[in-house]
Amino acid sequence: MNQSSMTAYLYPKCSTCRDAMKSLAAKGIQPERVVNVFETPPSKEELRELWRRSGLPLKKFMNTSGEAYKEMNLKDKLPHMSEDDVLELLASNGRLIKRPIVTDGERVTVGYKEAEYAEVWS
Repeated sequence: MNQSSMTAYLYPKCSTCRDAMKSLAAKGIQPERVVNVFETPPSKEELRELWRRSGLPLKKFMNTSGEAYKEMNLKDKLPHMSEDDVLELLASNGRLIKRPIVTDGERVTVGYKEAEYAEVWS
């Protein structure tokens, strides 16, 4: 695994993000780049690449339990939005991004589940 190109997109005050970083640290992994998604959300192009590499549905990149998601009534709007519009929205508001997103340039995980981290990052 190429740790030198590993990036973690997260929110430092998020307990799930902290748990994910502890899990990586326990596996001897220290991401080279840590990006606070609230301050610097990934660009639309970065998000498109992460999404492509992840193989996940685009909705999995959306923080559906967050306040911003609820305030913007995205549950009703999302099904009618183009992929381009969703990527644009995510890039414009880091609070809408499911976190953490961890990538080594090849693999991508979205959110944190220890079983998935054990499989992907060990």
